[in-house]
Amino acid sequence: MKTDRLRAINTPRRVEVELGAAGLPVMVERRAVESMGEIWRIDDEWWRAPIHRRYVETILEGGKHVVLIEDLTTGEWWVQKP
Repeated sequence: MKTDRLRAINTPRRVEVELGAAGLPVMVERRAVESMGEIWRIDDEWWRAPIHRRYVETILEGGKHVVLIEDLTTGEWWVQKP
């Protein structure tokens, strides 16, 4: 095995998210959102390929801690370990 190769770790993966009346996640891949922490938005790289994302720190049913990422351009949701 080569040891000089870089590989990505903790890459986000696409998920299905159900939103509640307030427009915030209530279900992630059939797991209920138990609580939410910090919510923030990133708007960057306006001079190249603009990035518009909303991040939602969540605790899922069973205690799993994840960060949900909404691509505000495409409407896709992603999940990543914090």
